[in-house]
Amino acid sequence: MFNLVPELGIDLGTANILVYLKGKGIVLREPSVVAVNTTTKRFVAVGEEARMMLGRTPGNIVAIRPMCEGVIADYSTTQKMLEYLIAKVCGKRRMLKPTIIVAVPSQVTPVEKRAVVQAAKSAGAKQAYPIEEPLAAAIGAGLPIAAPGGNMIIDCGGGTTDIAVISLNGIVSSRSIRVGGNKIDEVIQRHIKTKYSLMIGDRTAEEIKMKIGSAYPLEQELALEVRGRDLIAGLPKTIEVTSSEVREALMEPIMAIVDRVKSVLEQTPPELSSDIIERGIMLTGGVSLIRGFDKLLSKQTRIPVHVAEDPMSCVALGCGRALDQLEVIRDQFIETGFEA
Repeated sequence: MFNLVPELGIDLGTANILVYLKGKGIVLREPSVVAVNTTTKRFVAVGEEARMMLGRTPGNIVAIRPMCEGVIADYSTTQKMLEYLIAKVCGKRRMLKPTIIVAVPSQVTPVEKRAVVQAAKSAGAKQAYPIEEPLAAAIGAGLPIAAPGGNMIIDCGGGTTDIAVISLNGIVSSRSIRVGGNKIDEVIQRHIKTKYSLMIGDRTAEEIKMKIGSAYPLEQELALEVRGRDLIAGLPKTIEVTSSEVREALMEPIMAIVDRVKSVLEQTPPELSSDIIERGIMLTGGVSLIRGFDKLLSKQTRIPVHVAEDPMSCVALGCGRALDQLEVIRDQFIETGFEA
């Protein structure tokens, strides 16, 4: 029977927000972008509609991302965005306030964690509890984390990459690095600017990453026409970019992730290490979809690497499934000195 009190699991990501409604599954998937009118201070658009405005707004409208590197960069805007999303999922005239589980990066400070919880409560939640992203991703990916055995998860999101070894529903060792999809977009923009003297926007950089980006040599290299503004002439210009040159540019952020994975493996107890060799490493998050990233990681660590069935949704699914263990999460939350 459907619970009268709405229970939500929210993946409050740097690039995208996913909302899981208990009893229905993932009901909302929107970019973490808000368009604000600077004159009236009112929201013009939220989500996909606001993302379409990035780099295309008049002077009095600003399209911004209120989340940066996995944490809140603009508190009031994040609160309003959550308010909008909760109203969209639960209805504006809801009688009962929802209970929310929200994902946070594994190495956030208590202050950053408290800000996320407070923003959710200010946006209309009756109770709000944080869950660490790698734990949520492991639950969403279907890893047997309750059993005594090592499970390694790498959640590569828009702002951060969280790496963790999990056993008996707890994180044994973890690392978080503030490198993700947005950093990769920045690297692509910098490469195009340096090599071709061409200025491109965030959306174009993301398109290059998705269409021809790779971390491992491809059987057949790809090419893409890219349009932007010539920095020398100041006029629109079109160039052709290849997957091999993009791969070369991406090596810096990709290898930073690989090095952090090796660091976690070095600190993993031997018994759990043998489990990881047997079970492999699970990849989740948007960056895991970059061509050949799993192959490169497997070659560097000498451990099998698997990409989750739906890597973009794993954290949200994990938050949703964690709602069934709300009592356990509430107890853990209170033990850390927080109030729901």
